[in-house]
Amino acid sequence: MKSIRDADLNGKTVLLRVDYNVPLSDEGEIENNMRIISTLPTIKYILEHNAKVILCSHLGRPKGTPQKKFSLAHVAEILSAYLKEEVVFADDDEVVSEKTKKLVEQFKASDKKVMLLQNTRFRPEEEKNDPNFSKDLASLADIFVLDAFGAAHRSHSSTVGVAEFIPAYGGFLIEKEVKFLKETTNDPKRPYTVILGGSKVSDKIDLIKCLMCKADKLIVGGAMALTFLNAKGINTGASKVEKDKLGLARDLINSVADKNVELFLPVDIAGSTEFSDEIPKKIYDVEHIPSDVMGLDIGPKTCLMYSEAIKDSATIVMNGPMGVFEMSQYADGTKAVLQAMSESEAVTVVGGGDSAAAAIKFGFNDKMSHISTGGGASLELLEGKTLPGIAILM
Repeated sequence: MKSIRDADLNGKTVLLRVDYNVPLSDEGEIENNMRIISTLPTIKYILEHNAKVILCSHLGRPKGTPQKKFSLAHVAEILSAYLKEEVVFADDDEVVSEKTKKLVEQFKASDKKVMLLQNTRFRPEEEKNDPNFSKDLASLADIFVLDAFGAAHRSHSSTVGVAEFIPAYGGFLIEKEVKFLKETTNDPKRPYTVILGGSKVSDKIDLIKCLMCKADKLIVGGAMALTFLNAKGINTGASKVEKDKLGLARDLINSVADKNVELFLPVDIAGSTEFSDEIPKKIYDVEHIPSDVMGLDIGPKTCLMYSEAIKDSATIVMNGPMGVFEMSQYADGTKAVLQAMSESEAVTVVGGGDSAAAAIKFGFNDKMSHISTGGGASLELLEGKTLPGIAILM
């Protein structure tokens, strides 16, 4: 992969595609700055090599129309604080109009070093990978650097199209993501343990199929575990179950057994009759879940079993939480798994938006080998797929 280290940056202007698609509260406040912080090494490297930086990113799903709540203006303020210098914000709903082109000319002639463009998804051409929009973006700079791993699985104008017009390189975050995620799937140290959670089996079909040929242990939690339990003939009460995927779940259980992969499913759950944090939870063995109870987390016996399974691993990949960790009563399973990972001597990789958010929320982010900034992108890379944004750098 072509690295930013291979580029001659001296005196150049670099268009740096980052992923500032940060989680927002209902009030529009940024809830987690990890994706901003993760781009700082690449930005600082460019500045240290006597180049200027024009950053571009998307935020949310504005569907090709300008929306104030998805403006990157607030991100520019936060980034300024981290860099300890002003970040010029190009407040242009067209992203690259004559207004921004003039601002870029002034920027290049000034002593300013960093600029941030408006949300690329304010333009409908972005998600269509329109070459005209790609060309407009490329016209602002001499070199293109992709460091938006979270968007590397998208063939958009600002992730792939720009590389048709100016030389393209990978940033430090892209390098790190590819290194950890590819190494853990292609040549993992063993025993290799994969922990899968989240709500849907259908979201992880390709990943399970890929990993059951490589993993030694497969640990399943979250609502998807209840689909697996139901597929084994266990009554899971009012739990969320993908009824149309029960046959598939049975096939996957049989396939895992044929591959001699050790499969771990919950033996007890924490649940309630309502999806609420107000009603006290109760613990049930999986064989005795009442018909009106929904499972919302793995239970304490399962936490111990999973922690023991994790203990002797040499490589651990987690993708998906064990329960509804956003509710305090149902965070224990996810915490227990993250705790066990943090205490192991294994290479530990956390992939997926919810898993990463949980690791940060519970203070385990500094205790993992790597936390991926990409949800869909990390999932596809773990599945062995080629990401369009990575392909252009090869």
